[in-house]
Amino acid sequence: MNTKQFIVGLTLSAMLGGGVAVGSYKLLEDDTEQYTQTQEQPATVRYTSDMRSSNVIVPEGLNFIKAAQVSTPAVVHVMTEYSARATEGYGSPMDPFLREFFGDGFGERAPRGPQMGSGSGVIIASNGYIVTNNHVIDKADKIEVVLDDKRKFEATLVGTDPTTDLALLKITADKLPVVRYGNSDELQVGEWVLAVGNPMNLTSTVTAGIVSAKGRSINILRTNATKDLSIESFIQTDAAVNPGNSGGALVNLNGDLVGINTAIASQTGSFSGYSFAVPSSIVSKVVDDLLKYGEVQRALLGASIQEIDATLAKEKDLKTLSGVYIAGVEEKSGAKEAGLQAGDVITAINGVGVSKSAQLLEQVARYRPGDKVKVTYMRDGKEKTANVTLKNLQYSTEISKRSVAKAVTFDGATFEPVSKQEMNKLGIDGGAKITGVAKSKFRETGMKDGFIITKIDKYSVNVPGDVEKHLKNFDNGVVYIEGVYPDGLKAYYPIGKR
Repeated sequence: MNTKQFIVGLTLSAMLGGGVAVGSYKLLEDDTEQYTQTQEQPATVRYTSDMRSSNVIVPEGLNFIKAAQVSTPAVVHVMTEYSARATEGYGSPMDPFLREFFGDGFGERAPRGPQMGSGSGVIIASNGYIVTNNHVIDKADKIEVVLDDKRKFEATLVGTDPTTDLALLKITADKLPVVRYGNSDELQVGEWVLAVGNPMNLTSTVTAGIVSAKGRSINILRTNATKDLSIESFIQTDAAVNPGNSGGALVNLNGDLVGINTAIASQTGSFSGYSFAVPSSIVSKVVDDLLKYGEVQRALLGASIQEIDATLAKEKDLKTLSGVYIAGVEEKSGAKEAGLQAGDVITAINGVGVSKSAQLLEQVARYRPGDKVKVTYMRDGKEKTANVTLKNLQYSTEISKRSVAKAVTFDGATFEPVSKQEMNKLGIDGGAKITGVAKSKFRETGMKDGFIITKIDKYSVNVPGDVEKHLKNFDNGVVYIEGVYPDGLKAYYPIGKR
């Protein structure tokens, strides 16, 4: 039987079989290799078959095996647990992108009791540091990490950055496999990449695709919490990514980490052809900040910017469609001090060209307040440069660092600092958790152990020491103490003259 007869026969057999979806994923334009993935799971997974022989010659330089072997052991399964109260009004805890399809009310009728969530993470240090998406662990009561070798650890939350949708976890373990950082700047459109994660609880899944675009903004991070500080400069790929892949690795053919898979463009909640990853250039900076300072250091130019299109170019009489238009400059900002003006068109940051707003934001996001950047811009048709000293939201060049709070004892009760994980879960910025109420003067208020005090009268309580400081300021009358319990229940307690 010749090849043509074989193919015709096999095609007829497939048609007669019925009930099986047949498809292929083309990898090479010269048809020298095709990728085949077969999974047998009724109802939720369709069969995929390939009519080509697997005895193909893999061209030199295009081999997915090495990248998969290097990265898979360092990609973990992140399991989260949520109280029913924590999930009310937030939709499904598994993946918020499902709400884009099912609507804002999705999940509001979830049954009482703990809810479970699932995502992925990437080990970036052998002593147990793991990077994932913020939305994977947001408001979780408990975070567990399952390694590729099936070992399970409870994880603590080191810090989060909602503006980039990144979070850093820590488990108590040593000598773990890691994924090395790659240079996302060097990625080229059309370059092969692999997505590694745990979609739909299918652990250690690897899919392949190409870089479809860079510097993509999809307006998914601009919430009330992030306001105008979100950084969206995603790597767009066509590697298959589904709910559960969030927080997993996007790697190049060397197995180097070039991105953290974060979102999909879909009308159904499942993969439809496009996925998006946070570039490793941003990931490494956010992780470094969280480790050094406990919070991300955001540096700003201090200018409002606008994308240039044909309409704007005609309206403002611009000579180019490339670059980022400055619509305004803030007083006291680095941009103002460096001489930038409304109407200027920024074309490069430190020699790196920027043709879109997302690219500009990505470049600036790599720096901290106090750093200086060289801004290349066009004014009146002439190219100019300015050295801009970046500042923070308070127009300062100072680096902020989260102080380490200590437990204190006051009026017989003990007040402990609130963990970062509890803050993230409850949506608070600090507080003081009380214990030993029964043997203290606070027992008369009705307060229970575990209550987190966040405000006394009009004063915020950020650390345990604030409780004593604020209560000592009141000489008479009744003071109201405001706070929240670990399950999310808010409460107010009056306390008389001390």
